[in-house]
Formats: sequence, structure tokens, C-alpha cells
Amino acid sequence: MDARYTGTRNRQNRSGAATTRAVLRYARRVQLAYARFGNGPPILKVPTWLSHLDYEWRTPIWEPLLAGLTKHHELVRFDSRGGGLSDWEVENFSLELMASDMATVAEATNLERPAVFGVSQGCAFSIRYAVEYPDRVKCLVLLGGYTRGQLKRDVPNAEELFSASQTFLRRGWGSTNPVYRQMFSANFIPEAAPKQKSGIDELQRVSISAENAIRIGEVTAEIDISDLAKKVSVLTLVLHCEGDQVSPPCKCSTWESGSLGLIDSRCAN
Repeated sequence: MDARYTGTRNRQNRSGAATTRAVLRYARRVQLAYARFGNGPPILKVPTWLSHLDYEWRTPIWEPLLAGLTKHHELVRFDSRGGGLSDWEVENFSLELMASDMATVAEATNLERPAVFGVSQGCAFSIRYAVEYPDRVKCLVLLGGYTRGQLKRDVPNAEELFSASQTFLRRGWGSTNPVYRQMFSANFIPEAAPKQKSGIDELQRVSISAENAIRIGEVTAEIDISDLAKKVSVLTLVLHCEGDQVSPPCKCSTWESGSLGLIDSRCAN
């Protein structure tokens, strides 16, 4: 993949664990920022729609999870093309490119059969990666994911609702008024505390532009990996949060038709 490093920086996260962030460049001329920290069996965390390697440590949503994962594991994260600390100026977004980006980061960090942790849209990327590179994955942990994107679900008026949300996003994402972005926060965590809502709001603002959020949304809305999910051969744990309005399992998942099992985790509270 012609990967080469263009710089590194060491820092400490809020829990005191040493971290390393580096930027690598590869053949498609897209720079990906990644971070690795902790010691133990490796975990590769796949980026969600919103990701920012540094700011996530300052949010009440992600910091407790990241601190917990790094107590007994080495955690490798990277920001998706088009967002976070990776290149924002990119030509293309696709399921195939994300799986390729995962492979590039895994190769650059010399990960050997990590547990792959996918959240939301990252679950679809993780599944494709596990199917393409089964010998490189120890297991999958999928949280709040989906096999069918918004436009592939059996939902009334799906196209109209998706178009309306994209228009809302285009007009309000960069606004100083957080009410536009808080619409999305309410869908992800409807019962979030005020501090959690403000954390998600700020993560949206710093992690991606409105244009790239729209472009990624168009890609993920068309995802349909129902057949691909049946080809997963590695041990897989599937979790969903009760009350999730973005990817409710009854509307957008077909895990039960493949080799994956579904566990409804009662974690709304």
C-alpha cells in the first residue's frame, strides 16, 4: 500500500496513558491520523461518522470508554478520511475505501490479529474488513450498527426523511446556534444529560465539515451488507443500546439471518 510516516507526536491522555499519534501517507494521497496507547492484546477501533483523536478524550461520552479499553489492552484508533485529524480534502468516500483504510492503519501499526471494535457505521466497515481479511481479525465487537443504511430499510417515507435531514444538516451544521446539531444528538442519545449533549455537539463541530458529513451520509444511507454479513467467519458479538433512534435493530439489522447473534444491551441508563 506504499505507506510511509510523515510525522509523529507523543502525548498523554486524561487517564495518564501514553499515546502516540502519527500521520501516514499512502498511494491514494490521503493522510490518515491514528493513535495507539495502552498495553495488552490489541484492539482496532473503527471510526464512526464523528471522530476526533484528541477531542474524544475530553468528552463525557467517549473518555470513560477509551480509558476502560486501555487498562488492559493496546488500543489503536484512527480518524476517518474527511474528518478529525485526517485529511478533510478527499475525493471519494466508500465502504471499500474504508476497509482499505483499516488495512493501511493495521499494517502501519503492525497489528497482529486485533479484536476489531466497530460502532454505528463502523460496524459495516468492520464486517467488510473481516470478510476481506479473515486471517487478520481475531474477533468482532459491533455496537449500534446496521446491515442496511437508511435508504435500504423498510421504513415509510425513508427518502423524504433522509432528504430533509440532509437539508437540515447543510443549512445548520456550521451555525453558532447548536440547536441544529442537537437534533442529531437527540437521535443518538435521546436521554443524554446536558453535559453529554454539549459534548456531542462540540464533537460534531470540530470533527467534520457539513459538506463531508453530507457526503458520508449519502454513502452510509446506501449500505446493504445483508449478504456480506453471512460470510463473517470470526467470532462476533453484536450489541445495541435500548432507545437508539439511529440504528434500531428491528429496522435496520439482519444479523439474525447470518452467522451473527444479536444481544440487546440495556444501557440507555
